[in-house]
Amino acid sequence: MIQILNLGGSLETYLVLGALLFGFGLFGMALRKTFIGMLIASELILSGASVNFMAFNHFLAPDPTVGQIITLFIMAIAAAEAAIALSIIIAIYRNYRSIDADTPAELKG
Repeated sequence: MIQILNLGGSLETYLVLGALLFGFGLFGMALRKTFIGMLIASELILSGASVNFMAFNHFLAPDPTVGQIITLFIMAIAAAEAAIALSIIIAIYRNYRSIDADTPAELKG
C-alpha cells in the first residue's frame, strides 16, 4: 500500500501517464468518426506531451522554468487549435448538417 502512494515521486510514473494519454489520443484519432471526437483526442495527445515535458523538467532539468514555459506554449497551441477546429466544424455543420468526418470527402472542386 505504501509503494502505491510513493509512485508520484518517480519519473517513470509520469512518463507512463504521459505515454498513456498520448496513446489514448492516437487511438481516439484513429477510431473517431466525428470531428469533435478527433478534437478531443488531439487534446489528449497534447496533454500527454505536456505531462512528459513537466516530468522531465521536474526530475532532470537544472532550470525549473523551461518545462513550464514549454507547457504554457503547448497549452496556447491547444487553445488556438481548438478555436480553429471548432470554427471549421461549425462551417462544415452549416453546409452539410453533419459533423461526420466522411461528409466533407464529398466536396467538389
